[in-house]
Amino acid sequence: MKAHNYALNLRWTGNTGNGTKNYTGYERSYQIDISGKPSLEGSSDPSFRGDRSKYNPEELFLMSIAACHMLWYLHLCADAGITVISYEDQASGTMMEAANGSGSFERVILKPSVAIVEKGKKEQATILHKKANAMCFIANSCNFPILHEPVIL
Repeated sequence: MKAHNYALNLRWTGNTGNGTKNYTGYERSYQIDISGKPSLEGSSDPSFRGDRSKYNPEELFLMSIAACHMLWYLHLCADAGITVISYEDQASGTMMEAANGSGSFERVILKPSVAIVEKGKKEQATILHKKANAMCFIANSCNFPILHEPVIL
């Protein structure tokens, strides 16, 4: 097996002067820096006292699933001689929060709308979504179902 390593710097930026002295006295804001890339501003979900104008971890998690699937799908289509000319996904996910405040994702639904050139390959293009899911590094790391509702144009 071949190892791939990733690194980033996560810095909490929500200290309003008193640290975490009390639960309501600090912001949930953070900054992620990866060498050579723009900074990403994040916060917790607004349900957990976060700033809705910043990305939250749950959105970033859903984004990574959808992006990984798309990248594998495009790769598989290129290998299969299917020319994709547009790809858009209206992904959604459901996280369940337990009584103690912990939680986990219950499922994710990817709804890619894909336009291809070869009209006779619509069925094959649809089937490749299952293979993309099987190949996706992020999907393979999840312990919940990732469903697909593709539309091939």
